[in-house]
Amino acid sequence: MRHVWRWFGPVDKVTIADARQAGAQGIVSALHHVPHGAIWLPSEIERRQREVASLPDGSASHLNWEIVESLPVSEAIKTQVGEWRSHIANYITSLENLARAGISVICYNFMPVLDWTRTDLAWRLPHGGTTMRFDLIDFAAFDIHILKRQGALGDYTPEIVSEAEQRYAQMDDGARKILARSVNSGLPGSTEDTSLDGLAAQLSNYDRIDATTLRRHFVDFLAEVVPTAERLGLRLCCHPDDPPFPLLGLPRVMSTEADYRYILDAVDSPANGATLCTGSLGARPDNDLPGMIGRMAPKIHFAHLRNVRKEEPGTPCSFHEDEHLAGDTDMVAVVAALLHEEARRKKEGRPDAVIPMRPDHGQDILDDLTRGAQPGYPAIGRLKGLAELRGVEHAIRKSTRA
Repeated sequence: MRHVWRWFGPVDKVTIADARQAGAQGIVSALHHVPHGAIWLPSEIERRQREVASLPDGSASHLNWEIVESLPVSEAIKTQVGEWRSHIANYITSLENLARAGISVICYNFMPVLDWTRTDLAWRLPHGGTTMRFDLIDFAAFDIHILKRQGALGDYTPEIVSEAEQRYAQMDDGARKILARSVNSGLPGSTEDTSLDGLAAQLSNYDRIDATTLRRHFVDFLAEVVPTAERLGLRLCCHPDDPPFPLLGLPRVMSTEADYRYILDAVDSPANGATLCTGSLGARPDNDLPGMIGRMAPKIHFAHLRNVRKEEPGTPCSFHEDEHLAGDTDMVAVVAALLHEEARRKKEGRPDAVIPMRPDHGQDILDDLTRGAQPGYPAIGRLKGLAELRGVEHAIRKSTRA
């Protein structure tokens, strides 16, 4: 696998120098300052490439911007309202500009409104570090009592509604504000309005859009952009829903293997692929990660390796981000399955035989606790995760050769 590292640009508290010292072989980045639906101009792409190629002192980093994460799909495209057709045209132009710049792997998602959801961005762990957590009761308390979404009561069991009421009553104003900010954080670097008023307004855009409609819009989008991606030799890879179950009354269409199979079959092309995120998919007990890799292997263009620990059975559930080798997902089996696919691709002669992988998220430990990096993207926590994953990979390769 190729070990890559997510970097949010010059505003990132974790520098390119940090990424290089951590052992990164390439950089994953995006133009977070560009509004969703706008064209990624060649000048902006080239500027980010220069920023990646240089260390803070001006010397060469020997790293390149290799993967886009993400080229956002606008809400207009997902809902097919307003300027959605021009946004698709702009998306195609952005793909052409990225191809000319030599960037061929494009990660994106099709989640409505929020790109990921947690209720606590710094949940204290027994060892003194912190991690991100999704607490279902806290989320219900936010949905019912802070956001006051119409219809929220009907989306939870009576037991959860009762517990959420008690939890909300125990919170002071400060705790309620922290919870609201955590839920509204969305994708790090997002330019979308995720205030309470902005969130409520965006939710209303989905009042008449169910999963079937959203899935149809997704296929419409792919039918427009995939032919260009295939012609240019690009690999589009959709990130799964995070978490992989419905929230806030919104439809979710990329939460299971069946969801992926539908989308990959609907527009069958080597350019239409998957981002395998073991943390997102692993928050559902019915997602068999090693098995999914085996069955979806030819279409996996990018891997995010992280682990979560589910705190109760069933879907939906509470969970937290665990150490990379310590959660519910058998990460050794996952890495072995990815390496098996790499070997198969090499025999087939595929130019993309090596699968790019990044250590996704990480616990805040040591001086991560005071650095103030993007939520989920600490320097040392990810370095630790990458070291562990690299060790697993090397051990499997050695045992296979033996």
